[in-house]
Amino acid sequence: MKYDYLIVGSGIFGAVCAFELRKLGKKVLVIEKRNHIGGNAYTRDDKGIQIHQYGAHIFHTNDKKIWDYVNELVQFNRFTNSPLAMYKGKLFNLPFNMNTFHQLWGVTTPAAAQAKIIEQRSEMEGKEPQNLEEQAISLVGRDMYETLIKGYTEKQWGRSAKELPAFIIKRLPVRFTYDNNYFTDNYQGIPIGGYTKLFEKLLNGIEVRLNCDYLANKHEFDSMADKVIYTGPIDAYFNYEFGPLEYRSLTFKHEVLQQENFQGNAVINYTECDIPYTRIIEHKHFDPVDTPHTVVTKEYPHDWKVGDEPYYPVNDDRNMALFKKYRELTKKESGVIFGGRLAEYKYYDMHQVVRSALNLINGEC
Repeated sequence: MKYDYLIVGSGIFGAVCAFELRKLGKKVLVIEKRNHIGGNAYTRDDKGIQIHQYGAHIFHTNDKKIWDYVNELVQFNRFTNSPLAMYKGKLFNLPFNMNTFHQLWGVTTPAAAQAKIIEQRSEMEGKEPQNLEEQAISLVGRDMYETLIKGYTEKQWGRSAKELPAFIIKRLPVRFTYDNNYFTDNYQGIPIGGYTKLFEKLLNGIEVRLNCDYLANKHEFDSMADKVIYTGPIDAYFNYEFGPLEYRSLTFKHEVLQQENFQGNAVINYTECDIPYTRIIEHKHFDPVDTPHTVVTKEYPHDWKVGDEPYYPVNDDRNMALFKKYRELTKKESGVIFGGRLAEYKYYDMHQVVRSALNLINGEC
């Protein structure tokens, strides 16, 4: 059977493309390397609790058209992301706000908090930040840096903050209000019943083949369709011709606990260097359900190697130069469209992926 489009990957980009192409009457085949649809946003059911298998995914946007688009497919709840940070047994609110400043310094007014930050930043006065540590101190001072930034950042990136470039932290959100809402977007939430329901709606009526490795059988799959939409790693597509792009990867350790509530919050970051994980997620708080058990996940960052799941692109000068070389090669690939976070070596929020996919199909058809 000849298809109009072969879509490689059933994550957000691929699934939205498939949905839109089907509406246009195109014959579409979606192939997926994993044994499930949904990419990293996939959720699985554990006796009523929706598990974010590959880390927390919270949909947030100011784009009402995108919000309406996904809500026409499934119903979203009104989840407010209010993470906490644990440092030496003490909890702090995130993002940095008046609650954080009170917890850290005992201040109670915006004026007192501002004065304290100015005092804390003074050690960098007249100096140009040369690394991430100096950049963070120049923005929020040493106390907040040592307590809430240093350990978490060094675990996330796998190196000392003094070895990381300053541009990684161009700015840090600081609010002089008692507002623990991490995002400022007008619309935010999570699909009731999990993200997999969203992907099932997007891919309804479309042929999907799981456990299919496109790159291992590229010639065969290419012959099946007039055009290919490829959402996998761009360097893998070209067999790492110029060498692999760098990522940070994650290992997730899920644990079922026979208690109703473990930590009382969806996300708690652990900001001490000697605690190997960066955060603990308790899934039932994303889409609240009444169950006698709970499921928690610890996230362990580590260096990426070929074969690991890539999560966070290392967008430094060396990798961006390498990516541009691969992007030049894509121009010679007739009939192949590259899109999504891996094919574009870009960290996308979910609403941005939806918008990118819609823009592609609108331009394509």
